[in-house]
Amino acid sequence: MNFSKLSRFKKPIVATAIGLGMATAALSTSTALAQEQKLTIALPGVPPIFGAVFAYVAQDAGFYKKYGLDVELRPMNSGVGAARAVVSGNIDVSMSPTPPVAVMVSNAGVPLVVISGMEINDWMLGSMDPALNTCESVKGQAVGVDSPRGARWIQLANMLRPCKLIPDKDVPTVNLSTNVGAAMVSGQINFGVLHSDDIPVIERESGKKLTIVARVNETSPGSHYAVMVSNKKVIAERRDALVRMAAAHIEAMNMLYDESKWPEIAKMAAPTGRSVEDSIEALKIFTSLDYWPRNDAGLDKKRIEKAIAIQTGVGKRTKGKAGINPEKTPVTHAQLTDLSIVKDALALIAKTN
Repeated sequence: MNFSKLSRFKKPIVATAIGLGMATAALSTSTALAQEQKLTIALPGVPPIFGAVFAYVAQDAGFYKKYGLDVELRPMNSGVGAARAVVSGNIDVSMSPTPPVAVMVSNAGVPLVVISGMEINDWMLGSMDPALNTCESVKGQAVGVDSPRGARWIQLANMLRPCKLIPDKDVPTVNLSTNVGAAMVSGQINFGVLHSDDIPVIERESGKKLTIVARVNETSPGSHYAVMVSNKKVIAERRDALVRMAAAHIEAMNMLYDESKWPEIAKMAAPTGRSVEDSIEALKIFTSLDYWPRNDAGLDKKRIEKAIAIQTGVGKRTKGKAGINPEKTPVTHAQLTDLSIVKDALALIAKTN
């Protein structure tokens, strides 16, 4: 055999192999980039509420990237405004309070679809004056909320219902987005609608003990808190991206329960405006409440039906000025939710991990 002849072909063959390898790598990279899907997610509050920290964990811990997503997180003044942006098509997904989403779908037939949720409702009405400690004492007093008919406004209405007071009729409200606690600390207002993690911050910065006037879990027990909502067009055209998003959120929420990760998570929580120490305290509070669902859609039928029923009652009492209009048919759990996206997300996680 003439090895000299064979050697003539050695370099071209190697070069061809290298060329093919580079081309394959380039194709693989190109395919990966093509598969990276963009999503814009609106979060409630400026700065966002701490309950939305899972989205920043999904981003900073690389879960969005892991599932081939390029996600923009966009804080908005309220979750209600965020849901409206989803209706208009300016936002793909929003974290929004469950009651107003149910009202929007029932009253206006907007094409919103709930794909996951957070069930635990921790809203409370706090007072900086220990003498003003009853529902009746709130009459005529300014109360800090997020926005007109926003999540805090709606929960204020729920907490004032036992003493038959109505926001902006018997009780003036002040629109502060997520800055209610800061306004209470500065002495601008005595009353505010708060989350659990607001309390230690207010008490430390004011040097005063906060008085809890009412809790939503007592005035409206068993209701549903918040949802991740998209619209029918996005679901029809980009369902795969939503499944990937849900997978990233599930992994991020599971991570929130890992106490060894809290120092790391506390740094990721910086966009919420909480210090590292306050973020760790908030994680203690919320994980003790099972605030974030674990490996579940968080769309309990009874809780969502309770939220819809409350808004149906509000609509009847106010003759359609608030809540679900009595002339409209309330949306059902089946009409409002799509449970298949989280189901597929859980299957994706199992396959990926």
